[in-house]
Amino acid sequence: MTPTFRGGHNIAMKLPKAQFDHTIAFYRDILGMAVTDESGAAVAGIVAQSASVQLGPVTLWFDRVDNYARADLWLELFTDDVDQAARHLAAHGVAVQDELEPFPPGMNAHWISNPVGIPHIVRRPEPDQDRGPS
Repeated sequence: MTPTFRGGHNIAMKLPKAQFDHTIAFYRDILGMAVTDESGAAVAGIVAQSASVQLGPVTLWFDRVDNYARADLWLELFTDDVDQAARHLAAHGVAVQDELEPFPPGMNAHWISNPVGIPHIVRRPEPDQDRGPS
């Protein structure tokens, strides 16, 4: 049985330390968007600082990663069965790359990359996100 996949609600822009403040200022000061400082929240492993803005139904996260030399974009995919999804992806030559970034304790998810190297988290949605495409 093939698992179902659909786009999630989160996009992460991983930013080098030198670009973080300028990027936040662009969205806040130039575009006039409300930037939420997420620095007090627990951030996984290598993320030194985090903020976010709402882009319609999507949350765009800005993650400061001090050892990055360039910005990177990370996407979210929801699936109905994470283990089945991993088997399906492996059967199609897509390797799990959980070494990319640690998950919060207890999170059932995997990191993969698309053919051009864009990381995707594959996970079940939270119960309040389990409504399917709108």
